[in-house]
Amino acid sequence: MQRFYLFFWIVFTGLCSLTYASANDYDIAVTELAKDLEHPWGMTFLPNGDLLITERSGYVRRFSFTSGLSKRLTGTPKVVSDNQGGMLDITIDPDFKNNNQVYVCYTRADNSQSGNKNSTAVAKATLTNSGFTNVRDIFVADTKVNNGFHFGCRLAFDANQHLFVTLGDRYKLLQEAQNTQNHAGKIVRIQRDGKPIADNPFLNGAAPENYSYGHRNVQGLTIHPETGEVWAMEHGPKGGDEVNLIEKGNNYGWPAITYGIDYDGSIISDKTELPGMQQPIIYWTPSIAPSGMAFYSGSVFEEWQGDLLVGALKFRHLRRIKMNGKQPGEQFEYLKDRNARIRDVEIGPDGLIYVLTDADNGKLLQLSPR
Repeated sequence: MQRFYLFFWIVFTGLCSLTYASANDYDIAVTELAKDLEHPWGMTFLPNGDLLITERSGYVRRFSFTSGLSKRLTGTPKVVSDNQGGMLDITIDPDFKNNNQVYVCYTRADNSQSGNKNSTAVAKATLTNSGFTNVRDIFVADTKVNNGFHFGCRLAFDANQHLFVTLGDRYKLLQEAQNTQNHAGKIVRIQRDGKPIADNPFLNGAAPENYSYGHRNVQGLTIHPETGEVWAMEHGPKGGDEVNLIEKGNNYGWPAITYGIDYDGSIISDKTELPGMQQPIIYWTPSIAPSGMAFYSGSVFEEWQGDLLVGALKFRHLRRIKMNGKQPGEQFEYLKDRNARIRDVEIGPDGLIYVLTDADNGKLLQLSPR
């Protein structure tokens, strides 16, 4: 009975912490720029306006507004495409105009151990007209597990040219998210060559790349365009998806505190807060299965300045959260009539919004005011 009341309280407070409004507050036009992408997962803009798009099955495509979608690029690292794993996020070097360097986050086989284990890895490569050369791994997570779940794998550079990489607890290792001596359930911060940053909070430990801990499966990451703050978004279990403001050395609680329960209805923790553990800026119960996030900073959607855009896989929509600094307000849902899982969202240099839909015939969509 005690567990029932706990679950009811989590659901009730989760639902009541949100304010929803009509999705028609701002009419948008949707243009399909590309289709037949095989489970597209991440994208990044090049300085010339082209897009690089990953396909989870192990590939990268290039989209041009003049010539359309390219063939699959050559030279990509070999991935383990298993359940949630594969070729995931992608970003370019801060000095791309001079060095043509690209970073991909993917699932790598660990052939040195038995049991077909795999882990999250980040590779760095040089982009050519047809593909990648000089491909080498600069970071490999030490959490090598025989399953296809909770890899994290979002990438973002901050203003100091530090690369943030999100990781997951690999499902089996949820308790290790509280152990700062490994990479399970962490966000790491590294240099462009993969070395840890000199003032990382756990520099003298076994996992010096760690920047924050207590995460479950972080599939959203963005740098605030005005403040430079690091924001991340993670999947909860059954309930308890979170948006967090990420700060150095902070503990974000998983699995010691959570607003969700396990998939079988059992209680993971009967606590939603503990001393020394951060509370989320936003949480969703029931889960929306969030993936991809960006703060709007363009001039096209003038009323959306500073608002947070989030992809929802489970409820199949793009969500906008009005933000007043760190304070969330009304939430709006878009693209619901397309019945598509929204995997990633980016703001283009033109101020328009770009979205990837997750399917075996996934699409690249462009959103503009109607």
